[in-house]
Amino acid sequence: MRALTRRTLLSLLVGCAAVPAAAPAQPAGAAPAGCPPATQAAVAAFFDGALPGRLTADRVPGAVVSVAAGGATAFAKGYGMADTERAVPFDASRSLVRIASISKLFTWTAVMQQVEAGRLDLDADVNRYLTGFRVPDTYDRPVTLRHLMSHTAGFEDFITGTGAREAADVPPLGRYLADHMPARIRPPGEISAYSNFGAALAGHIVSEVSGEPYDRYLQRHLLDPLGMTHSTAAEPVPAAMAADLARSYDTDLTPPKVYPFTFDRMPPDGSVTTTAADMAHFMNAHLHEGRLGAGRILTPQTTARMHQRSFTADPRVDGYAHGFKQRTVNGHRVLMHDGGWEGFTSIMMLVPACDLGLFISMNSLTGGSPDMQGLLDSFFDRFAPEHAVADGQEPAADRATVGTARPAEPLAGFYKPARHNATSFEKITTLLSPSRLAIDDSGAVTFRQKTWTPQSDGRYQAADGDRLVFLAGTDGRRYVATDGSAAEAMSRAETLPVNLAVLLIFILPVLGAPALPIVRLVRRIRHRPAKTTPAWRLARRLAVTAAVLGVVFLAGLVIILLTRSGEFLFHVPLSFRLLLGVPVLALTAAVAATGLTVTGWRGSGAGVAARVHQVTLLAGMVALTWFLWQWNLLGWQGM
Repeated sequence: MRALTRRTLLSLLVGCAAVPAAAPAQPAGAAPAGCPPATQAAVAAFFDGALPGRLTADRVPGAVVSVAAGGATAFAKGYGMADTERAVPFDASRSLVRIASISKLFTWTAVMQQVEAGRLDLDADVNRYLTGFRVPDTYDRPVTLRHLMSHTAGFEDFITGTGAREAADVPPLGRYLADHMPARIRPPGEISAYSNFGAALAGHIVSEVSGEPYDRYLQRHLLDPLGMTHSTAAEPVPAAMAADLARSYDTDLTPPKVYPFTFDRMPPDGSVTTTAADMAHFMNAHLHEGRLGAGRILTPQTTARMHQRSFTADPRVDGYAHGFKQRTVNGHRVLMHDGGWEGFTSIMMLVPACDLGLFISMNSLTGGSPDMQGLLDSFFDRFAPEHAVADGQEPAADRATVGTARPAEPLAGFYKPARHNATSFEKITTLLSPSRLAIDDSGAVTFRQKTWTPQSDGRYQAADGDRLVFLAGTDGRRYVATDGSAAEAMSRAETLPVNLAVLLIFILPVLGAPALPIVRLVRRIRHRPAKTTPAWRLARRLAVTAAVLGVVFLAGLVIILLTRSGEFLFHVPLSFRLLLGVPVLALTAAVAATGLTVTGWRGSGAGVAARVHQVTLLAGMVALTWFLWQWNLLGWQGM
């Protein structure tokens, strides 16, 4: 089958304990022609047989599943523990899970409600709806809601300060967005680069035009009409629901770490807390023209429009449908979203042609992922098999569906995620996780642990069916887009080999510094001590001081990234703020050393070895300065 190969999926449902708790299923209507009926018995047999084999090995406490079919809840069941300390089993109707970025589907649905009401226009400049702050006019084209829904606004990514430990640390959404406006780093409508800020901005706009706070809006206009009685967008969850909140765990640690409740400073990007049973209501509403029983959230026309493709980087790969990630599985058009937040990992998938929806959530992240992809493959092979319906062709698409990037010749080299930071110290993360793309003599592409073979239409295809195309942006930047993501070609100066070489230029003279005292000692023993001037000796001390400070900074950076990285979600650690001052001191010492070296070169009395080492030390400081400037680490430039 054609796999849904996304990193989040590979870590999903890595294990669940063996205590099941099922919600009563409602009778489902007949399955569409060619689609096997997703009855309670059939789905229960599938998951009861598939999940236990993925349980104990990875020590994941629990998971919860619901399946929507035929306008009803075909299946909803908990597996394992929602709270290991209190021995509370997962219950599909009661156990609350934090669905993280799946919350964006509620935000996008709210946007479409306001479009339906005539208060919003998907193609208008978002600044029309903002008061108190504006999105900067970096490019000729404005950012629109359509761009926000397809993650093509061109915002850079950031993570620092997006979480909070206490409710008091969460400012009003509008103020937070105004204070944390990310740079626009590419023209809108060109390529998808996932943006939590963009979703939060859309949710804020809904609040602006409706006059209701985001969480209350969702409660009144989405959760209540759909009978999602055990769901909320409020943080913390209401006191009456708090006892049902599942706990999340880091089971890579021994003993497992319990994640404390983390507040989202941009709620529209991921604040919904819900149950598997309630998620079946949401799925059924989207599968049935915006209606569930007597409750309606969208008209049939608006629902159909929302499910139309709204963006793809290239017609040969999948894209977005007004906030839904659009994928093709077994020839079926799938509308889906996934999410992960502080230990919770979830996925929701809709197969409209089979009137089928799947929701899975687990309360642990783990590095030892079992075959989650195999679980999804098996589910689709069972309930939406390839021979059933050929519905992968797009329905009539909405306007402006294809990005402005154009097909380009294949380009080998290093790539960074299109979702990256460019202007703050977070830029360094792109150096630490590049992807190398290689092209062999046959034209096959190797990228992200897959081999992609060339096809007749210019695209490339992996063994699992995932597709890849090469693109060029309007500003000349080069991209590679797949069905699940996009990556941008790195400039030579950004690549890991070049930066390692630059750091080597700095480090080698530092390693040679201990040899100089030995040279001086030998000269004294031979009664030939160098008679250097005070200015030269000061220049040497300053150069060595600068180099030592450079080493201190690099070592401190590594230590903080290894031991304090989790703090950046909440704030910039004080230790990191102080560390950023070290390069300023190093550069000051290096500049002074350079001046003294130049002015005192003649008549310094220094030997050849000392002169050579001084020059290489200062050259190394130039290399280090370039490295720090390149990655926004030179002082507080990236704060």
